[in-house]
Amino acid sequence: MAEPTIKHPSVRPFPWLGLVTLALAIFVSVTTEFLPTGLLPEMAHDYNVSLSQVGLLVTIFAVTVVIATTPLSILTRSYSRKGIVVVVMVILAMGALGAAIAPTYGLLVIARVVGGLAHGLFWAVVGGYAAHLVPRHQLGRAVAITASGATAAFVLGVPIGTAVGHALGWRLAFAFMAGLILILTVLVVRFLPAVDHRVRLSTGEIPLPLRKDRSITPVAILCVVILLLMTAQNVFYTYIAPWLISIGGFGAAGVPGLLLLYGGAGAVGLVVAGVVADRFPRGGFVVAFVVVALAVTTLWMFGARQPVVIGAIVVWGVAFGGGPAIIQTRMLHVASARMRETAVALQTTAFNLGIGGGALVGGLLLNQLGLRILPLAEAILTVVGVVFLAGSDVWLARRRLR
Repeated sequence: MAEPTIKHPSVRPFPWLGLVTLALAIFVSVTTEFLPTGLLPEMAHDYNVSLSQVGLLVTIFAVTVVIATTPLSILTRSYSRKGIVVVVMVILAMGALGAAIAPTYGLLVIARVVGGLAHGLFWAVVGGYAAHLVPRHQLGRAVAITASGATAAFVLGVPIGTAVGHALGWRLAFAFMAGLILILTVLVVRFLPAVDHRVRLSTGEIPLPLRKDRSITPVAILCVVILLLMTAQNVFYTYIAPWLISIGGFGAAGVPGLLLLYGGAGAVGLVVAGVVADRFPRGGFVVAFVVVALAVTTLWMFGARQPVVIGAIVVWGVAFGGGPAIIQTRMLHVASARMRETAVALQTTAFNLGIGGGALVGGLLLNQLGLRILPLAEAILTVVGVVFLAGSDVWLARRRLR
């Protein structure tokens, strides 16, 4: 029996099962990407390398995504979206297994490159998948559901992986992720609806090159904003485990619980984003990241006071938790239908350039100035991103492109 293809989402019931399946796929992908952040000390000790070198594993993964996402998206644009999701999840599992068994740091880097290739194409496809399943007015709700997978990665995936790594070894944590990805791949095959992602021209309509699409300017500006904000976030978050131990004074055994607290707060932020994203796509965006800047500034000022640190982590988690969902919803709103898949690929590139760049900048700051400076660096870069967003909104409004 041929698998059903959704072509007219506006006349169908809200696709809960398909969106939840996407969320689960996103959960394992994001967990795999960020798993090293909770296991930096163990991995550094095992390979006899520095913390910043292990932090570079996040950079390497992200840079691979940056380089590969748009070309792979273009090369595979005529293929089934669902089929691509299945294939890249299998490759992602291979990358995680390769990391688990890598005997040297160099082979671990290769395993992360394999994972990055799969992750980049994965996001280029799933980033816009929800837009094929629901009508425009339900995008915020649908994106909030799929984005819950990323939030769950921080709520459960990274903390549980960190706990497993502390208790049984970091290699077993990666092996566990490989198995979980394969299980989720089976669920994708069974429950994710196929979609028709092709944009059909009206009778007599002449196809124009994407460079002449009116939405390309706001898409490009939003990608710059994403780059700034994700760089800011990952300057600090990549090194959150050693920061909590060395500056916050928490024991290594307490790190998984604090990451769980951060992720749980992010889940609350995601619920808020599901309401805010469609109603206040601009104001909600600005408020969320202003609060992020305030929270990490508090961590910089009062990092040695554990009750303050715990409270600031909660606020930070709530504020940032809904940020990516709001960003993704806004991207799907500003991009035209024929620009959408390219916009999602560029968005994925910007996200991962920020993730990798943030890990790299954070590592440089760590080596030169120490862990203590990282929250302040995030606060400054976040403010720069918010100011750029506000200024670009005014500029676009004057040109009537917003």
